Amino acid sequence: MRKQNRGIRAALLSAFFLGMAPIFGKQAILAGLPPLSVVALRTLFAALLLFAVIMAFKRQFLQIYPIGLIGCLLAGSINGIGSLFYYSALGRIDAGIGQLLYSLYPLFVAIWLWLDKQPPSKLTLLRIGLAMPAVAMITLGGSHRLDLVGMGMMLLAAALYALHLPINQRVLMDMPAPTVTLYTLFAMSAIVVPAFLIIGPIHLPTTTATIWPVVGLTLVTFFSRITLFLGVKHIGGMQTALLGLFELLVSVGLAQIWLHETMTLTQWAGAAMLSVVLVLAAFDKTRPPAPPSGKGWLSWIRPRL
Repeated sequence: MRKQNRGIRAALLSAFFLGMAPIFGKQAILAGLPPLSVVALRTLFAALLLFAVIMAFKRQFLQIYPIGLIGCLLAGSINGIGSLFYYSALGRIDAGIGQLLYSLYPLFVAIWLWLDKQPPSKLTLLRIGLAMPAVAMITLGGSHRLDLVGMGMMLLAAALYALHLPINQRVLMDMPAPTVTLYTLFAMSAIVVPAFLIIGPIHLPTTTATIWPVVGLTLVTFFSRITLFLGVKHIGGMQTALLGLFELLVSVGLAQIWLHETMTLTQWAGAAMLSVVLVLAAFDKTRPPAPPSGKGWLSWIRPRL
C-alpha cells in the first residue's frame, strides 16, 4: 500500500508538471520560436540537467544493464518521434484542445499492455470508459475551428507516448527511475535534435519572450519525467496514464489564465467527468504486474537475474 500511495503521488505530480508543458510550449511558439526548436531545446536541456545532477550527487544511477539500456533507447526514440508530432500539432491547434486530444493516451496504453499480456482490471476499464466520452465532450464541445491535420498529428503523438510507457515499465522492474529517465531523455534528444538541425529552421531563443518559456519547459520536462517513471515503477503504466489525465485539467485551467482560451459548458461537464476518473483511482487496487518472462511482445526486456 505504501508503494501504491507513493506511485499515486508521483503520477499526480508528473501530471501537474506535464500539464504546464503545452502552455510553455505554446507561449514559445507564439513568441516566434519554431515547434522543432521548442521540442529539441527542452529535451536536450532537460537531459543535460539530469545528467549534471546525477554526476554531482548519484553517479551510481549511471549504471544500467545492456537489455535495460536498449529498452530505454527504444522507448526514448519512440517518444522522441512522438514529441516531434506533438509540438508540430501544437503549432496548428490551441494548447487546451491539443492537450485534450493527447489525453486519449490511456486508451492506447491499455492496448499496448493488452498486447503485452497485461489485461486491465474491470475498474480500470470503467475508468477508461468514463474518460473517453469526457475527453470527447471537452474536445468537440468548443467553438474552435478543427484542424484535422493538427488533430491527427496529436493523436499519433498520444499513441507513441503511450507505447513508451510499457517498454519502460519492463526496465523499471529493477532499475531506479532517474536511470531510466536519463537514458530515455538522451534517446529522445538523439531523435529531436537532428530533426531540428536538418529540417529547421534553426532558430534559437534570443529574447525574454522566447527564453523564459524554454526555461520553464525544460524544468517541467525534468521534473515530470522523473515523477512519471516513479509512478510507472510503483503502480504500472496503465494507472500512471489514467492519473496523468490530471494534466488535462491543469492545461485547460492554465490555458484560460495565461493564453486566454475559453471553454463551453459542455467542456466543463467533460472536465467534471474526468475528475470522477481521478477520484476512482483511490479504489483501483491494480498493482504493476510482473509479466512472465516468456510471454508478451515485450518479454525480451527482462529483469536481471
